[in-house]
Amino acid sequence: MIRSLGILSMGGKSFTSVKPYSVRAELNNRLKGKVAIVTASTDGIGYAIAKRLGNEGASVVICSRKENNVQKTVNELRNEGITVEGVACHVGNAEQRKKLFDITEENVWDKIFEINVKSSWLLAKEAYPNLVKRGGGSIVFISSIAGYQPMSPLGPYSVSKTTLLGLTKAIANEVVTDNIRVNCVAPGIVATKFASAITSSEAAKEQSLSIVPMQRFGKPSEIAAAVAFLASNDASYVTGETIVVAGGAHAHL
Repeated sequence: MIRSLGILSMGGKSFTSVKPYSVRAELNNRLKGKVAIVTASTDGIGYAIAKRLGNEGASVVICSRKENNVQKTVNELRNEGITVEGVACHVGNAEQRKKLFDITEENVWDKIFEINVKSSWLLAKEAYPNLVKRGGGSIVFISSIAGYQPMSPLGPYSVSKTTLLGLTKAIANEVVTDNIRVNCVAPGIVATKFASAITSSEAAKEQSLSIVPMQRFGKPSEIAAAVAFLASNDASYVTGETIVVAGGAHAHL
C-alpha cells in the first residue's frame, strides 16, 4: 500500500536574525509557511514523515482509514506543538478520497495499482491547482527498494513501486514550469509493522540483510529526513529524482 504522498506548498522564507548561525534553528523553521498532506500517516513511515515535517514548521494534514487512529495521531502531534488536522480517508476508495479532493474517477485497476499508483497520481492532480495558486510546491512520492529489486512473492507490489519511479519523472516534466518540483523516496526495509514479517523472523532478517551493506534495517525517521529535504528549499534544484534510502542496497533498473 502507499505509505505516504507528501504535498507541500512552497511558501517564501527568509532568515533575518542577527543571532549566531544555528543549523537546528534553521531546520526547525525550514518548512514554515508550508502545508503538508501526508497519507497513511498514523503509523510507521507516514507518521514519521508527518512528525518531521510538522517539527520543521509545516502545517500538516494527516489521514488514515480509521477515525480513531486519526484522532489519536492528531492529539499526539498537537501535544508536540505541531499544527495538524486529520481526516479519516482510504485513498484507494473513490468515495472516501472526496474527503481530500473532489475526485470522481471510477475504480478500474486492481487493489495494488489503485492504491500505489492511481491514487498517487489522482492526489497529485487534485493538489496541482492549489500549488499553482501558491506559486509552486513540492510533491514527494514514496516508492520502495522493491521498485528496483522485485521481492518474491510481492511481484505486483514491486512493479507498482517501479511504476512510481516513472510517474515521478513524468509529472516532474509536466509541472516544472509552474515552479512545482516532483521527487520520490525509495526506502529499503524499514522496521515498521508493514515489514514485521521480515524484521521479526531471524531467517527472513538474515536473508534480507544479506543485500544491505550497512547490515541493519532502516528507521522511519531516516525516511522522514529524506522527505523533509526534498520538500524544503534546500532541494530547490532537485526534481524528477528518486532518493534511495536503503543502507547501500543495490538500486538500479
